[in-house]
Amino acid sequence: MRRMAVAALALALMAGPAAAVNPDEQLADPALEARAHKLSKELRCVVCQNQSIDDSDAALARDLRIILRERIAAGASDEEAVDFLVQRYGSFVQLKPPLRADTLALWFGPLGVLLLGGLGAYAYMRSRAPQKVGALTAEDEAEAARLLNSDKAG
Repeated sequence: MRRMAVAALALALMAGPAAAVNPDEQLADPALEARAHKLSKELRCVVCQNQSIDDSDAALARDLRIILRERIAAGASDEEAVDFLVQRYGSFVQLKPPLRADTLALWFGPLGVLLLGGLGAYAYMRSRAPQKVGALTAEDEAEAARLLNSDKAG
């Protein structure tokens, strides 16, 4: 029984996310490879959308990793390498795009949708609430009494 627990623990530890960077993509210089690895963690796979290009197995993510490493190997700074990919794919390729006029929808779009949904739910619940009835006038009370008395008499 103890062996099974140890085996299950070992499998659970090995099941963590694995980097998708293939050995043939890696740069020979460890310093450049470290820069590329750091940057590829900050770039989104535009196919997978919730993974970095470093974690994605998609063909496009592989192409982006290769392009990034080519730019770094050619002497581009980190900012220049990322800007090259942003020019080609837009700000969406960044996992944390900068707050600018063209990225406002990325930053505040979900909040706007949440607020509109909340306002819609509030309006719906408000329309379904029972309406308050005002106090009866003297004429209404007399009519109610007459109707009640006619039911008892009949």
